[in-house]
Amino acid sequence: MGKEVKVFIGSDHAGFEYKQKIIKFLGKSGYLVKDMGPYEYDPKDDYPIYSFSVAKEVAKNKNSFGIIIARTGIGEAVAANKVKGVRAVSFLGKVNKKFIEMSRIHDNANVLAFGSDFVHFKDAKRALYIWLNTKFLGGKRHLRRLGEIEEFEKKNWKGKKWKPQK
Repeated sequence: MGKEVKVFIGSDHAGFEYKQKIIKFLGKSGYLVKDMGPYEYDPKDDYPIYSFSVAKEVAKNKNSFGIIIARTGIGEAVAANKVKGVRAVSFLGKVNKKFIEMSRIHDNANVLAFGSDFVHFKDAKRALYIWLNTKFLGGKRHLRRLGEIEEFEKKNWKGKKWKPQK
């Protein structure tokens, strides 16, 4: 992968410095990176605003990916999964190649969240390389399951416009 792949990235205060490193790494690797904020460190920045911003862009740009970095990566994945069309997973640290690949191969995950307190930079680089370069397998079984999720979203998602309060 490379230049044709757009990656949206955001963080909260706890992931701000880490995000800057990831942006440099991805840029050097040839990805088109769009920083969704914050653009300067503020200890009052909360993750939901930036998680929603990243997730909304990923949902609008079908062949894109999102990365959200905060203290744990847990709440960030929860928040991102509230956006219709997003399938976010948390990366917890030690690189388990199979786990990272399966999130793409079977579930076509399009947002990866992780915590600055738990993931070493070298592990993040390796995980991102694997995740961004693993293709969705497709196939009847996986497409059926994703179709079930999409159908649920259509029937149950309220569709209200969300605007950040910042």
